[in-house]
Amino acid sequence: MSSVFNRWKRPYKSHRKSLVPEVNDKKLCDVFSLFIRLRDSDADGVAKCFTCNRRAHYKKMHCGHGVPRHYLATKFNEKNNNIQCRTCNGPEGGAREVYKAEMDKLYGQGTWDLMILNSRKVVHWSQFEVDQMVIFYKQEVKKLMGTKNFSL
Repeated sequence: MSSVFNRWKRPYKSHRKSLVPEVNDKKLCDVFSLFIRLRDSDADGVAKCFTCNRRAHYKKMHCGHGVPRHYLATKFNEKNNNIQCRTCNGPEGGAREVYKAEMDKLYGQGTWDLMILNSRKVVHWSQFEVDQMVIFYKQEVKKLMGTKNFSL
């Protein structure tokens, strides 16, 4: 009898689009990435990769995630995101252990472990919360641009 019921049971699928509105998630990703890259660059817009120390202009760098970005609870955590070169942030980068060590060195011992724990939390952002994060990071980008010797 139980095999008949199992046949009709649908497997659980997480619908990411239902958790974060698609259009504003894109806006939030773009402005957050710009914020991280500006935050980690010097006054001339040159930044050092978080994992390999390669130097390049912030426009040629990526917003790297220590804990992968499909974990929504830490996707927009500022400690989890740091500037990285394309090589280190790419799918073949393999700089996870270096990222872990650098994160613990920068933010204190155990930060990586806390980030892993926090990443497993379930989050459900409302449209309002996403919109507020977009507004906040746009303001932060504007502030950072005032401290730099270049323009967008």
